[in-house]
Amino acid sequence: MGKAIVNGVGSYVPSTVITNNDLEKLMDTSHEWISTRTGIHERRVIGSTENTSDLAYKASLLALEDSGLTPEDIDLIVVATETPDHMFPPVATRLQTLLGCRTIGAYDVHSTCVGFISALQIAELYINTDKVNHVLVVGADALSKIVDYTERSTAILFADGAGAFVVSNIMDSKSEGIIDSTIHSDGQYYKDLYVIGDPNGSDNSKPKIKMNGNKIFKLAVNSMSTSVKGLLKKNKLHYDEIDWLIPHQANQRIIDAIARNLEFPSKKVISNIKYYGNNSAATIPLAFAVARREGKIKKGDRIVLTAFGGGLIWGSLIFQY
Repeated sequence: MGKAIVNGVGSYVPSTVITNNDLEKLMDTSHEWISTRTGIHERRVIGSTENTSDLAYKASLLALEDSGLTPEDIDLIVVATETPDHMFPPVATRLQTLLGCRTIGAYDVHSTCVGFISALQIAELYINTDKVNHVLVVGADALSKIVDYTERSTAILFADGAGAFVVSNIMDSKSEGIIDSTIHSDGQYYKDLYVIGDPNGSDNSKPKIKMNGNKIFKLAVNSMSTSVKGLLKKNKLHYDEIDWLIPHQANQRIIDAIARNLEFPSKKVISNIKYYGNNSAATIPLAFAVARREGKIKKGDRIVLTAFGGGLIWGSLIFQY
């Protein structure tokens, strides 16, 4: 049986920055109001000629370079996204040809902010059954396409970006690789976070994010905290044996509340929401890549990922880097 090792990491964010001061010009808000409630100071957004596949491509190139592999080495591509370039085909198929990969399997995962964990879980299963050796896992979203910049509750949160992992079958690696993961859903809260509108409609009916913020806050904190506790208990791991917790970057207050619930020291919690906002499936790989670049995350570290998104869906994953 194979061993699923995170073998390469890359991330990319667009160059255009929207600050809280910029949003003050569009709606009734202030930098202080936004930063106090969300922890966000700025966010990145794509240009008019960019698409989700462009974000995914640039992050993937860096992940491949980091892994020492070429596009020809990749056996499967799984892209987690809620904002594909088109309703179909999948972003993954566009990414496959942009990279110059072989005619391998390539598909998207539609699992909201939990998408990257879902995609990693898929990669692990493929590797553990010896179907593939190298999987390119990407989280990429361009949420600015579906943000209503007149609606303060959502416009202040969401942004664009991408992150990628190369997950490889490396039998002689000292790393434990992906140790375990879990995904859950509860559709009774379907309408508390969803997108309304017609992708092909007029400007007034374009897709827009709708969210019941207060309820989502409570559900996010409870579900992610419970998920992490359960996964650690199942694998007989104590918090002291975990080097880093990387939660979905939805809101700094949510991140802080999860750390308190888990009694996890804040110095071991990765957060970069201040500069990047919430870019859905991209938040976890982006946070990982930035933290590694800053010298925080090192080889051999044990890391817990946890996320929550519309559906409602939530889940966690443990791996050793």
